[in-house]
Amino acid sequence: MNLSHAYGVPPAPEAAASLLLRALDLGVNHFDTAALYGFGANEELVGRVLAPHRHRFTLASKCGMTGVDGKRVIDGRPATLKATCEEALRRLRTEVIDLYYLHRWDKSVPIEESVGALADLVREGKIRAIGLSEVSAPTLRRAHAVHPIAALQTEYSLWTRNPEIAVLEACRELGTAFVAFSPLGRGFLPGTLREVSGFDAKDIRRAMPRFTAANHAANLRLLEPLVGVAEEAGCTLAQLALAWLLHRGDHILPIPGTTSVAHLEENLGAAAVVLTPEQIARLEAAIHPGNVAGTRYNAATQTEIDTEEFSA
Repeated sequence: MNLSHAYGVPPAPEAAASLLLRALDLGVNHFDTAALYGFGANEELVGRVLAPHRHRFTLASKCGMTGVDGKRVIDGRPATLKATCEEALRRLRTEVIDLYYLHRWDKSVPIEESVGALADLVREGKIRAIGLSEVSAPTLRRAHAVHPIAALQTEYSLWTRNPEIAVLEACRELGTAFVAFSPLGRGFLPGTLREVSGFDAKDIRRAMPRFTAANHAANLRLLEPLVGVAEEAGCTLAQLALAWLLHRGDHILPIPGTTSVAHLEENLGAAAVVLTPEQIARLEAAIHPGNVAGTRYNAATQTEIDTEEFSA
């Protein structure tokens, strides 16, 4: 997403291509895109750069939330999902998408109907597996009854622990991989985002309550105990946050996004970080739902998702 959408002005196409190829060279074998990102531009980028290497990686994309006349639209009707898939196959320059997510559940359409359309695409050989994004454990179970759900994607990090309410266990029970997006807290957990006043006008964090000046200042204090743990583990704060996720379970797959080759290389170093149970306990005591200031979404966006929420 970062290469085309959401965090201000994206990098130049040449820089974006270089980052994708560097990731491939470093052994990254799962790339996650969506019709929404750049309103098709990201799928175009991934197709243009990575299609020659298609056999080397798992390709994931998403439908159900797209750009229509310059606006973001959630539409889970079967005909829309199938049309979006055809557009994605063309942009991605591939005959099949390995993992295709319903990006958001359109609550005006029964989840069974949307997943049924994706199941049709599996039978037609256009996608290999079905995923869901930002849904609750009950919705996952309803969907899984129609067709096996290979992956569920939701925000998960030290400061966003909602999946621990029910979804992680449901995924484990059903054999569904859990894909953790924004595992670095949308740039917060590495500790380098000291000010929020300079966000670009199109940066989605401007509308997120955790990134108001007051909440951000309060949340920065939560990072102080993490510094000592990172020093003990011999890693950066970014690597520490990713390592914590990797220690949470074998079925949990973090997908950190970046526009920087240096950050890409730093993030991948998290795989070598080993944390003790005592260190993990200290991290979870330092940042938890009871002390993070601000909700992760504003009220309008919150109505669009189906994830479980902690009691206020």
